[in-house]
Amino acid sequence: MKDRSTAPMRIAKTGYIVISVIMMVIGILFIIMPSSAADWLSTICGITIGIFGIIRIIGYFSKDLYRLAFQYDLELGIIMLIAGIVILMSGNSFINLMSILFGLTVLADGLFRFRVASDARKFGLRKWWLILAAAVCSCIIGTLMAVFPDKGSLAMAVLIGISLLIEGIMNLVVAIITVRIIRHQKPDYIDVEFNEQ
Repeated sequence: MKDRSTAPMRIAKTGYIVISVIMMVIGILFIIMPSSAADWLSTICGITIGIFGIIRIIGYFSKDLYRLAFQYDLELGIIMLIAGIVILMSGNSFINLMSILFGLTVLADGLFRFRVASDARKFGLRKWWLILAAAVCSCIIGTLMAVFPDKGSLAMAVLIGISLLIEGIMNLVVAIITVRIIRHQKPDYIDVEFNEQ
């Protein structure tokens, strides 16, 4: 039986890690420089979120070993891709719009990660609680962003920075803990030939 290609899993895992680090860096920039955030970070943020959406869609179809990290990534990938496009097109109203869009995305991602943490625990992965802790933080920050988008642009820029930082950490933890790439993976199905006599 021919081994299944691990290239999509490698692309997805590497992409997850790289984009997570970029999100963390952008989050730190939002926190450090909230006054200039809307001027130049909206473009970077929109592109990053859109690319991460594409990587999540690739991850969904990659068939990783545990099927934990990417199990909800088709839906979230589409949402992130759309959110990235909307952020790029938003112009001056970036902060409030991003707060709502990204807040809902972070909230949804956090909610899905509760199940990933539960599944990781059932699989016996010892660091499942890291996923759970990041999911709780994501849900809290995502809710605050979506419910209070107009509570001052500087405060909202800092909150967006915190959410990007937490989202980046959560996705980095999930990718490192749950994605296992085995070189000689077999397909999910077995071809059986029947000969009628």
